[in-house]
Amino acid sequence: MRRPKGIKTKKSVSKRFKITASGKVLTQHAGKRHLLSSKNANRRRRLGTAKLVHKTDVYKIKACLPFSH
Repeated sequence: MRRPKGIKTKKSVSKRFKITASGKVLTQHAGKRHLLSSKNANRRRRLGTAKLVHKTDVYKIKACLPFSH
């Protein structure tokens, strides 16, 4: 992917996603902000871990983060 001059990082994307050293894109699970008392401990624990982004979205996210890969 060729980078044009003057490109900037999309800050909203950089706050939501992380690119690993091997190039995979990680994000957090949705649903762990509120109403946690009704969710069991296994579910809360699972929501706390990072997950891989689907392969169809990876190219778009990496295009918004030009300096992290």
